Amino acid sequence: MQSDRNQELAAGFVDGAYIRQGADALRSHEKKLTSLLAQRRLPEHGWDDLSIQRLLGDLAQMDSNNFVHNAGAGEREARVASTLVLNRCFYLAHGVGRSGDICAVQPKAAGSSLLVQLTNCLALDMLHVAGVKNASSAIVLPVATGMALLFAMLTLQAAARVPGEPNRKRYVLWPRIDQKSCFKSMVTSGLEPVVIENAADGDELRTDLAALEAKVLELGPANILCVLSTTSCFAPRGYDRVEEIARLCQQYDIGHVINNAYGLQSSKCTHLVNQAFRSGRVDACIQSTDKNFLVPVGGSVICGPNKAFVQEIGKLYPGRASNAPALDLFITMLHLGRAGYKALLDARKALVPYFRDELAKVADAHGERLLVTRHNDISFCISVGRCCGASGDATFLGSMLFSRGVSGTRIVTGRAEAKIAGYAFRGFGAHADAYPGPYLSAACAIGMTKADVDLFVGRLDKTLREFSSHNGVV
Repeated sequence: MQSDRNQELAAGFVDGAYIRQGADALRSHEKKLTSLLAQRRLPEHGWDDLSIQRLLGDLAQMDSNNFVHNAGAGEREARVASTLVLNRCFYLAHGVGRSGDICAVQPKAAGSSLLVQLTNCLALDMLHVAGVKNASSAIVLPVATGMALLFAMLTLQAAARVPGEPNRKRYVLWPRIDQKSCFKSMVTSGLEPVVIENAADGDELRTDLAALEAKVLELGPANILCVLSTTSCFAPRGYDRVEEIARLCQQYDIGHVINNAYGLQSSKCTHLVNQAFRSGRVDACIQSTDKNFLVPVGGSVICGPNKAFVQEIGKLYPGRASNAPALDLFITMLHLGRAGYKALLDARKALVPYFRDELAKVADAHGERLLVTRHNDISFCISVGRCCGASGDATFLGSMLFSRGVSGTRIVTGRAEAKIAGYAFRGFGAHADAYPGPYLSAACAIGMTKADVDLFVGRLDKTLREFSSHNGVV
C-alpha cells in the first residue's frame, strides 16, 4: 500500500483522502523502523503492539523458509509441523547464529539475523539506562545465568591456554554465596572452586578481601583463572566488594567474572559494576533476562568493558541456538522503550523503603526484627527464632507460607548441610558455616507493586501468628 501505484489503485475502492491517511500511518511505522536501525538504541517511548507485530512479520518474510518461491533441500529448513508453534515464534524458526559463532549472520535467515543484531544493540542500551555505562559490548545468550557464567569462564580459560603446555590456571576463587547454579558453573567448567568464607559485619555478610588476597598469594596468581564475584544475592549477604576485587585482579593479572544475575534493577549494584569496569579488571558481567527485564526464563545478557572478549564468548557457544530468549527480550524492549524501563526501575527504587518498613513492622509485632543489611537493597530478612519456640525448627513456616499463596520467600535455618558436585557445605543457604539464627528472606524486585507488598505482609503476619501458636509461643 505504500507505493504510489498501490495507493492509486486502492483509491478506486475507497475515497482517496482516506487512503492517504492510511498511507501516512504506514509511513509513520517506517519512520520508527528507520530510527531504530539508524540509532541502534531503545526508542524513547515504547511501541504499540501492532507496530511490533508488523516489524516481526517483516523480519520473518526475510527468512528463506517463508519465501513463497523457496525450495528447501537441506536437513535444516525451519520446517514446523504445528501452526501454534509457528505463531508462537512469529514464523521466525531458523534460530540464531551459526556453528562457529552464535552472533554470526545466517545466509538463510536475514530477518532472524537482523533481529539478533538489533537485540544485542538494544540490550547494551538497556544496560546503559540501568547504569552500567562503561559496558562497551553486550550479547544475549539463550541460556540462563549459570550456563552463561560457564561460557565466560571457559572463554577465559581458552584465552589463557598456551599451545603445547599444560593449563595451570585451574582455580576459581569464589566469595561464598549459597546458590547452587553459580557453584555448578565452576565445576561443570572443569575448574576447581576455592571457597572464600565471608566476613560478618553485624547481621550482614561481606567479602573478606584480606582472605581473598591471602588465597591469591597462597595458590599463586599463575594458577588462578579468575575470581567469580556476586552483586545480587539473598540477604543477609551483601553484594561483593566488586570494585576492590577488580583492582586486586588487575594487580595480580587474574580474570574477574561478575555474577550480576538480578543486579540491573538496583542502582547500587549497577554503580558498583560500572566502577569496577572503570577502575580495575572485569572480563565479563552476566545478568539474567527474566529477573531484570520481565520476560520468560531462559536467557542472559553478557557484557563487559572489552568488546573483543565479549564477542569471543559468542564464538565459543557450540552451534546454533533457539531465538526464543532474544525474541522475548526484543519484543519487551520495544514495548517498554527507554521511558518505560526507567519507570520500572524508578518504581522499584521508590518501593524499597515501604517494603522494608512494612516487613520491619510485621517482625516487630511478633517479637522478631528486621536484620540490618545495608549493602543489599533487593533482598531483606527478618529473624524467626522467637516464633519457632522450643522446637527451633523454622522449616515448617516455609510450607505454611507457600500453601497460603506466598511464593519467593526463603526460610533459612543456618543448620542445613548440602553436598554439591562432591563439595560439602555447612549451614547451606545462610552463606556461612554458622549463622547465628534462623531467618526469612524476601525480595523487593522489579515489577512489584505496593498492592503486592500489602498482600504479602498481610499474609506473612497471619501466618506468623499461626506458626507461633503451633509452636506454643504466646
